[in-house]
Order: sequence, then C-alpha cells, then structure tokens
Amino acid sequence: MRWHKTFEKSDKVDQKKVTFHNRYGITLAADLYTPNGEAGKLPAIAVCGAFGMVKEMASGRYAQAMAERGFLTVAFDPSFTGESGGQPRNIASPDINTEDFSAAVDFLSVQDNVDPDKISIIGICGWGGMALAATIADTRIKATITSTMYDMSRQITNGYYDAEASEEQRHAKKVALNKQRTEDYRSGEYKLAGGLPVLMIHGEKAHSLYFSKDAYAAMTRDSKYADNKELMIIPGAVHTDLYYKMDVIPFDKMADFIRKAVGE
Repeated sequence: MRWHKTFEKSDKVDQKKVTFHNRYGITLAADLYTPNGEAGKLPAIAVCGAFGMVKEMASGRYAQAMAERGFLTVAFDPSFTGESGGQPRNIASPDINTEDFSAAVDFLSVQDNVDPDKISIIGICGWGGMALAATIADTRIKATITSTMYDMSRQITNGYYDAEASEEQRHAKKVALNKQRTEDYRSGEYKLAGGLPVLMIHGEKAHSLYFSKDAYAAMTRDSKYADNKELMIIPGAVHTDLYYKMDVIPFDKMADFIRKAVGE
C-alpha cells in the first residue's frame, strides 16, 4: 500500500486506515498505529491537529512517534476536514470538534487490544484548546497533552494578544460576522473563516506562547490539582517547529508523562 504521508514510515509500527462516528452522526477518518511486537491491552492515545491540517501531517507524525514508544495511537481528521465527513467543508465548530475527541475515545475504548482505563489525548495547535475542553467533560481521558496550543475562541473573540477586546471592538466584530451570515444564506455558500494530568508544550519563541501560559495559569491558580499540571517551554522553538521537527518535539517526555498518568 502506497504511503501518502508527509513523514517517513516507521518499521517499528503497523498502520491501517479506520473510521468511527461521533454523536452528531459524522463519520471520522483516521490512521491507527500499533507498535510491532506488543501483546495484551495497550495504553492508547488519540491525536488531532494542527489547525487546518490532516492526519497525514502533524498528527500522524505524533501518533507514529508515540506508537514507537509502546502506545496504540489514532490520528484523525476532525469533522469537516480531510477524509472525514460533515458539511460545509473546511470549517471549525468548537462543540463538534470537542466531541470528535470523545468519539475517538469511544473508538479506542472498544478495541480488543486497548486498555479502556488508560486512554489519553494530544491536541496540536488549535486542537489543543479542543483537547482541554474534551478533558473537562470526558472522565475516560486519563491524561492530556497540548502542543503549541492556540486558543482559537479567545483569538477570534479578542484578537491577537487581546488587542480587540473592548466592548466596542467586540460588538463591531459580531456585526461583521452576522452580516456575513446573511450573505452566506443569500449565496448558499459559506465563507471560510479539571483534575486530570495536563502537559502543555510550547516554543519559547512562538507568537502563540501566551495562550499556553495563560491557560496554565488559569488551571493552576488556587487549584488543589496544580501539582499534576505542567508547562514545558522548548528553548528557541517557534510555533511551527512543534508541527514537524522530530528533534524538537519532546516525544520521550510525552510518553513518560502519559505512562505516569495512566499507571503504566
């Protein structure tokens, strides 16, 4: 079978295509990575992102690298993207895309070679925020890692570095978005536009670093669960380094973090 990825295939891992559905009835396409030579029920990880990317890119790279470290992993295309279903195409929906992570957990939970009590998730870029949201609601998720996280809702609402956060600016933005809704309907086309362990990874030079810093501060401020939250800042790294630079992405740290969280 031809290898349609942006990274080299590992000889330590078996890969196959799978599908599953979310509770909105949308079929999600995914790549399942299984470590060679592993027997019994394995700890598992669902991976998604970066924003606008498909499973043949950053998420697949992460999933394969973690499978090399003994995890069964699935990298999936979120709803409306890539080979997954959903209309209109190439949009993001925070509630549906958060559900996509839980749908991946559904799928992993019923696999014969997965320990359903040892499932974790990794969200890259804009999917880091979705991963945190899924973790709040889904108690089956035992550990969460965000890498070079983008808080999409905050950025759209407040602008970069919260530079458009005044009442007047936010109202003007809502007026523009609602005007676009009318235009979309007229044309018939859409304009594209808790207590669990969490590890947040970000580059020191990333323009988006403040998203992770502020989210980490909010999670740990006056919290009795602060001791199982970590913020790991990669010296010299920019936002996109954590998409593809295998010598920059801290896979061993990620593997150790998840193993500790799931009791491996």
